[in-house]
Amino acid sequence: MRTKKPHHKVSAYREIPKDGHVDGNVIELSAAQRAARVIQWIENLIVPSGTRAGRKFKLDAWQKNIIRDIYRSRGRRRIIRLGVLSFGRKNGKTTLSACLALCHLSGPEAVRHGEVYSAASDRNQAGIVFQMMMDIALANEILCSRIAFKTYNKTAEDVANGSKYAALSSDARKAHGLSPTFWIGDEVAQWKNRDLLDALRTGMGAHDEPLGLVISTRSPDPQNPLEELIDYGLKVERGEINDPTFALFLYSAPLDADPWSPETWRLANPAMGKFRSTRDIEVLAAQAQHIPSMEASFRAYVLNQPTATDARWLAPADWEACAGTADPVGECYGGLDLASGAADLTAFSLFWPASGTLKTWAFLPADLIGIKEKQDRAPYRLWTEQKYIVRVPGKVVDRAWLGQWIYQQTNGLDLRAVASDRWLLEDLKAQFDREGVALPLEPHGAGFKDVSPSLTAFEALVLAGKLHHGGNPVLRWAVSNVAIDSDPAGNRKPSKLRSTGRIDPAVSAIYAVGIATRYVEKVIKFGDRELLIAI
Repeated sequence: MRTKKPHHKVSAYREIPKDGHVDGNVIELSAAQRAARVIQWIENLIVPSGTRAGRKFKLDAWQKNIIRDIYRSRGRRRIIRLGVLSFGRKNGKTTLSACLALCHLSGPEAVRHGEVYSAASDRNQAGIVFQMMMDIALANEILCSRIAFKTYNKTAEDVANGSKYAALSSDARKAHGLSPTFWIGDEVAQWKNRDLLDALRTGMGAHDEPLGLVISTRSPDPQNPLEELIDYGLKVERGEINDPTFALFLYSAPLDADPWSPETWRLANPAMGKFRSTRDIEVLAAQAQHIPSMEASFRAYVLNQPTATDARWLAPADWEACAGTADPVGECYGGLDLASGAADLTAFSLFWPASGTLKTWAFLPADLIGIKEKQDRAPYRLWTEQKYIVRVPGKVVDRAWLGQWIYQQTNGLDLRAVASDRWLLEDLKAQFDREGVALPLEPHGAGFKDVSPSLTAFEALVLAGKLHHGGNPVLRWAVSNVAIDSDPAGNRKPSKLRSTGRIDPAVSAIYAVGIATRYVEKVIKFGDRELLIAI
């Protein structure tokens, strides 16, 4: 796809052929000159969006130092062939990656018929760099006039020098045909395997000055290829290995450092106070001090520590502090989590934002309660007697029966919406319609994108003591079972695979609060700080 007409003309430059001659004159660049022209070229580009849109890029001192080290040369030859950059999220990784990729595609580091790649855990993630590259090109006339972008397959070609770019996923099956002159490995800590990384590294041998950059937060797995590279780089720095072609740039807080200290934050966030918001880190730290899973994510993604993000979810003390009751008033919202198996635990929740009241019911087939109690190691019969579990006649949770029960339970209430997984939602609606059940069902995705904001809103209510769940033992049990998964972008969701037991009641509660976030806004306080959520 050809880009539209841009609004700025970037400074021109002269390509330096491989033989180092221009118009018969030999071009010799010192180490300082080579890095300086990369910095100058990037700072001549125009920022395409955000608060600085329309103005030239301005690299921070730490970014310039990285570029100076990477592009240092001996004579006309660049020394570094592989670099690893690791720092906390939101420190400009995507922008720096896009600028360097453009520099090697069409800038002063470009070579004729070069191959430039950005690789990530999947095509969509790799496409983030592609999109940034295209946005920058749209804002700069010379780049726009010489680069042809194809959005359908996330590729680009410089029509002047024949160089090509492509966005790759870490599970690419044709990686062994690559011969990159420049490549970026994005968030390698999240890659499923090392096949593409090895293919990119070994494919550079056909070129005089290839360069690969791994830019990622850290991994808790010491066998992860990123951690192996970091370990290698530390040995190079200590002089245990002699490898002048390798460079490590590691911004990571020590595991024994105070995680709540701004000084610790700065160790992993070189852009803090500039384009990395200090206020955002403060809010994340305030939440992380109360939510175990958030602390794990905070350490992994903000402090860039090699820690796992699968900690238990809410602290028991915070959950028990919300065990009181409140009269349900005003409009309410529902959450329905249907079990994957027809005979498994199903859950339904109602949430009243005005009072913070949360009610949750679980459902099991009456004929299988004893069997399910043994399988799940939970006191289902006791909870049935206490009316926290509803007995569904027969051996399955009949959805028609369930729809009738929900309709009767909510009849007369100001029920605005019931969130349910969009998978097979249309079939559920059709089934309810056949039974004459009128419920305002709305889709709620089960992936990271949709669940993460609902999860955050739910947690905010718990931490602020604004949720009143009445001490429901089934819900308490489900909440204690929840393990949290995180994606490469830091979004989170409950993991049914890794949780220690059934979590359906907790999921239905999260959905109920989540659907309410589409309708109501509320300010939740964390000590002397405030967080605006849509509740």
